[in-house]
Amino acid sequence: MKLSVVIPAYNEEESLPPTLRALYQTLSRHGIPHEICVTNDNSKDGTLAILEKLAATEIPTLVYYTNPGPNGFGYAVRYGLERFTGDCVAVFMADLSDDPEDLVRFYNKMLDSDVDAVFGSRWEAGGKVIDYPQLKKLINRVANFIVRMVMGIKYNDTTNAFKLYKRETIEGVKPFLAPHFNLTVELPLKAIVRGYSYAVVPNSWTNRKYGESKLKIKEMGSRYFFILMYCLIEKYFSQGDFRKKTPASVPQTVSR
Repeated sequence: MKLSVVIPAYNEEESLPPTLRALYQTLSRHGIPHEICVTNDNSKDGTLAILEKLAATEIPTLVYYTNPGPNGFGYAVRYGLERFTGDCVAVFMADLSDDPEDLVRFYNKMLDSDVDAVFGSRWEAGGKVIDYPQLKKLINRVANFIVRMVMGIKYNDTTNAFKLYKRETIEGVKPFLAPHFNLTVELPLKAIVRGYSYAVVPNSWTNRKYGESKLKIKEMGSRYFFILMYCLIEKYFSQGDFRKKTPASVPQTVSR
């Protein structure tokens, strides 16, 4: 099963080299066939030059694109999700806040259990956060509690972007709506509402060493709320029109 790793990158010239080297070395060491797909989101620094150099000299599995616009985290991820070639795809952060070894565990879990998606959780037993800002942590836990209560689900880390999806699952949650960080909520909630199976695996999160976070909390509240309300409406009022098609649910052709 070929693994694609989609990485959105805006002004990440310092973070990308250690992130991409660690990711490539880890996946290669475990013998996982893969491609690393970086979307340069119209960066204003040396991000593109770094990608060109790494692809040419160090990381043969690296492919990269420049998103001409519109730009933003969600648009950059979506750009990659429209172009990956693997059988499954993970969303991974450019700042190495996600651990490549966790990605290997996600991949093996999908192989072993044949689920449609694997979701990470930083708050399950075995998960951890390192240098997580206290205000951000508080907002995170409140937001995830609201999502759980509104949607009636047990999964406790919906806002965690680090997830792995089969190609069929990504196709099944289209069309994408969210242009910003609320895409991290849209993808798993649509997958759950539409009947795709998933497993939860604990993962770690480490605060970035370089640059600044692109997530602006003050701007995201209403956008998360919009996606949450959309998924809630789809869950109760779509009459199952978007649900995963199973052999039993496919209409039978009748000869006349």
